[in-house]
Amino acid sequence: MYEDKTLVCKDCGAEFIFSAGEQQFYAEHDFQNEPQRCKACRDAKKNAAKGPRELFTTVCANCGEEARVPFKPSDDRPVYCSKCFEAQRAGR
Repeated sequence: MYEDKTLVCKDCGAEFIFSAGEQQFYAEHDFQNEPQRCKACRDAKKNAAKGPRELFTTVCANCGEEARVPFKPSDDRPVYCSKCFEAQRAGR
């Protein structure tokens, strides 16, 4: 019923494919308009609205190395570096 369509991005002018699967998804969710931006421009617009992410520096509760985390650490819970966090998650 649906066929891939080639559309032109309104921001960068590049051609991109509006796939049959995406068209079906849009129809199932009653979206009225086709996408006007390619994936790269959609992502760039989304990220520009977020602003820079603040990172906090702390010490990993497991290995003692410096860790940078996207939340303000509190003293009542342990904070792990990325490597130790992944190891903890894998061990569950």
